[in-house]
This record gives sequence, structure tokens and C-alpha cells, in this order.
Amino acid sequence: MAELIAYFSRKYENYVSGEIRDLETGNTEIAAKILQKLTGADLFRIEPVQEYARDYNTCIAQAQADQRRNARPELKKYPGNLDGYDRIYLGYPNYWSTMPMAVFTFLEHYDFSGKTILPFCTHEGSGMGASEKDIRKICPGAKVEKGLAIRGGSVKDAEPALDRWIRENRPDKK
Repeated sequence: MAELIAYFSRKYENYVSGEIRDLETGNTEIAAKILQKLTGADLFRIEPVQEYARDYNTCIAQAQADQRRNARPELKKYPGNLDGYDRIYLGYPNYWSTMPMAVFTFLEHYDFSGKTILPFCTHEGSGMGASEKDIRKICPGAKVEKGLAIRGGSVKDAEPALDRWIRENRPDKK
């Protein structure tokens, strides 16, 4: 059973544990790399051609504007195809109760019929939001498992939660 971890993450200024902090590595990337360590899955970073601003307040204004206009930002690259993958771990920060619009672009690029999608997000209090519902709408032929919401401020300590979530969702690991 081949697995892929596709994730969107943003470093620079982020809201973490009640304050704005400058991050060298985005919280979702940290979670994705822990997940890769635990699963051995391939890793793919979802990157828009036009990155969001480094400044937190400008970034959230841009992200909200993208969401309001239902934007589909162009991505720098895509995996060649997903035919060899049965399970896709999909990671993203919660932006305005769902995924960043670049993740919508990624999902709409492929047919996920017959695949299992396991969403995980980082957040500072808003959990998964409507993202699981949104994934089901975009990927009607996929099996979308219950996602895992990880507080960005404690992502470095998320390995036990990620390990438990993997075991709950991998038939071969139960």
C-alpha cells in the first residue's frame, strides 16, 4: 500500500499560542515530517507560484480574499500522477475554517476515486473547520477519513497523537 503526504505549509510570521511568531519552518511542515518518519510515506509540498506575504496580517488578508473569490492559485509543480498511491495524507493550516485555496487547486487537479484521504491540519483553536466536508465535495470518489487537528503551538509534541491517528486509520497497524 503506497502512501503520499501532500501538504501546504507557511513559515514566516504566524499566529502561535496567542502571539505572532516568526517561524523558520511552518507548523504543518513539522507535522508532515513527523508523519513521514512514522509512515515512511513519500512527501510532496503544495506550493503556490505566488506565495502569501511574509507578514502575518497581510497574509491573512490575502488568504481571506482568495477564499472570498474562490481562487485557485497556480501551483509550482504537481506529482507526476497519483496512480501508485492508495492513501493520501493531506496536510494544511486551517485558513478561515477550511483549507488554503492552493490545496483546493491540488485536489481538483486529480481524480481521487478509490483512494483514501486522511486530512490533518494545524490550527490555533479552530480545529478542522469545514475542511473535511470540503474535501468530500471536491473528491466524491474518495474515502475521506476523520481528520486530525493539531494545535500549531504544540506541533513539535504531536508525534504521539499522529502515531495514534495512523494506527486508528491503517488496517495493517491495528
